[in-house]
Amino acid sequence: MAAEPRRAESARPAESGFPIEPLYGPEALAGWDPASRLGRPGEYPYTRGVYPTMYTGRPWTMRQYAGFGTAAESNARYRQLIAGGGTGLSVAFDLPTQMGYDSDAPVAAGEVGKVGVAVDSVEDMAVLFDGIPLGGVSTSMTINAPAALLLLLYQLVGEAQGVAPARLTGTVQNDVLKEYIARGTYIFPPQPSLRLVADVFRYCRAEIPRWNTISISGYHMAEAGADPAQEIAFTLANGIAYVRTAIAAGMPVDDFAPRLSFFFVARVTLLEEVAKFRAARRIWARVMREEFGAKDPRSQMLRFHTQTAGVQLTAQQPEVNLVRVSVQALAAVLGGTQSLHTNGFDEAIALPTEKAARLALRTQQVLAHETDVTATVDPFAGSYAVESLTDEVEAAALALMAGVEEMGGAVAAIEQGFQKAEIERTAYRLQQETDSGERTVVGVNRFRLDAEEPYQPLRVDPAIERRQAERLAGLRAGRDRAAVIRALDGLRRTAEGEGNVLYPMKEALAARATVGEVCDALRGVWGVYSPVERF
Repeated sequence: MAAEPRRAESARPAESGFPIEPLYGPEALAGWDPASRLGRPGEYPYTRGVYPTMYTGRPWTMRQYAGFGTAAESNARYRQLIAGGGTGLSVAFDLPTQMGYDSDAPVAAGEVGKVGVAVDSVEDMAVLFDGIPLGGVSTSMTINAPAALLLLLYQLVGEAQGVAPARLTGTVQNDVLKEYIARGTYIFPPQPSLRLVADVFRYCRAEIPRWNTISISGYHMAEAGADPAQEIAFTLANGIAYVRTAIAAGMPVDDFAPRLSFFFVARVTLLEEVAKFRAARRIWARVMREEFGAKDPRSQMLRFHTQTAGVQLTAQQPEVNLVRVSVQALAAVLGGTQSLHTNGFDEAIALPTEKAARLALRTQQVLAHETDVTATVDPFAGSYAVESLTDEVEAAALALMAGVEEMGGAVAAIEQGFQKAEIERTAYRLQQETDSGERTVVGVNRFRLDAEEPYQPLRVDPAIERRQAERLAGLRAGRDRAAVIRALDGLRRTAEGEGNVLYPMKEALAARATVGEVCDALRGVWGVYSPVERF
């Protein structure tokens, strides 16, 4: 029998705005060329995944994001995650560290250790990884404006353990452009920030060749309200800006592009999320081949980490978040992620407890070892619905990317407030739909309880701030002050010129300069960024 005609009037809207039809059939892919749009797994345009065997060879990396309080407390959590079967670490830093301030800075008051671990110096980094051999673990660090500093601190700790930099593996987020768009933990203006990103590319190619030098992030834009098409469009536009910056700095594209990686969210809208991941791979492959002339297949591959959507978790009936996280994680796996973090069910209330973190990891382990999703590569390939949705997301993302290009590229669009305004409009629309009941959120606007069951969240000891200040005072009293001053002066001179700032930065950190002191030295040369609002 012939398929029934599609009826747009009965379609449900996707997060990205286009309709999801109640029925898809062969006509949805009329004139569709599988060879150019799909290819084989591990082959251009990588729609079906970046590796030929994907999870049939081994599952994704289970990289649990953690960090709170002091370095010692976070170290204990990392050891628990490794003992529980985690295969990679992902470090969360507190807000002062993310903004390049020391724990005893007045602006840091009340924030030390709250949303991540406080790291002020190489001594804190040594405690953070005490007993964890850095030559045998892959570590991701979610840090952006001061990313170079934290990477160098990690290298210094590895060297102290006797691990050669060439053996270190992991990722530093280092994606400052999305901070101007959605997250706000920027320090310097865009141009010197891009210079610092390029310096990290060059430094790692020479000194830490196995390190992924950037994780170009759409996750935080999604958490701020971006829909799936906006998430990948603005993320890939930022990626293009980074590639252009590196090429302008004299680096051949195939020298640095294989170490680029990406970071996306996974929502509960499973089909659209799978389509999003597939579309993003296809767009990036074509951009790298056609615009930048990348020849190395690794330069054309969009490799990415995924985190389940924290913004979709609810404080109401928090155990229901276990279901949400499971669906989100399944979307990431079916979409072909390379590594995955699953959120704790209690994260809408506070930092996850040890039990919640363990259950989050167990969610991934059930998917990897009890289901059949690892038995075949890209199980949705050829699906009328998913292939159509992939095309729809791709078209919507390309239209947004074209708009960014018309404004002069990602940095020019940021300076005009374009991406931020677009995301804020989407966030407002979604909130209106939730408030009106048009969009169902279980436990919030439907299926509510008269009274919530009591729950005891994890709380960070406020005395951490005092103890960190005491550690800093001891550090400053015991170091060679003259050596620190000389090293910071050398850093300033390099920042004023055109040399790679990571080399004098490493000297300063090795001399026990603090994160705040190093960032202050660069603030003095480069200034700080003030955001532009677009109405």
